[in-house]
Amino acid sequence: MTTNNPLAGYLRLKTILTLIPISRSGWWAGVKTGRFPKSYKLGPRTTAWRTADIEELIRQLSENEAGKK
Repeated sequence: MTTNNPLAGYLRLKTILTLIPISRSGWWAGVKTGRFPKSYKLGPRTTAWRTADIEELIRQLSENEAGKK
């Protein structure tokens, strides 16, 4: 069964960086420290993140930003 749920897929780093304003090196540092979700190897030269994990991260970052105001 095929789903049209956008949360069911994976996002590549280029797309993530359009959603979250951070540098590539800053992103990878956050992944290494556990601040950002872990990556998944989809192939020898393909790394991606679960869409659901990125959506949750954006929600958390939005809540943190709202809490600062």
